[in-house]
Amino acid sequence: MSAAEIDAYLAEIAEPKRSTLGAVRRSIRAVVPEAEEGISYGMPAFRVGGKVVAGFAAFKNHLAYLPHSGNVLDDLGDELAGYVCTPGSLHFAIDTPLPDALVRRLVEAKLAIIRR
Repeated sequence: MSAAEIDAYLAEIAEPKRSTLGAVRRSIRAVVPEAEEGISYGMPAFRVGGKVVAGFAAFKNHLAYLPHSGNVLDDLGDELAGYVCTPGSLHFAIDTPLPDALVRRLVEAKLAIIRR
């Protein structure tokens, strides 16, 4: 895994999706600066201690934050009001990054699961 893989992924994405995901990437890195960056299942991912703690992806009509855990989104419940959630992803607008505080909560929730 390498940060260059995420750079290449983002380079292929049109604006405003590229900038929005770039902001989410910076938010994730602020929480886990030690994370190893790369691609997992074809999407950008961040590993801590060998385990994926966060990821994101671009789709035709939305962007997605991927916690790589079925429990993280359920655990945050009301904090995710206003977002569309599937069992494995949090969808957000192509031109509006997730708030830094929310990204922090998402990453910290995943780290708590890993540390159990």
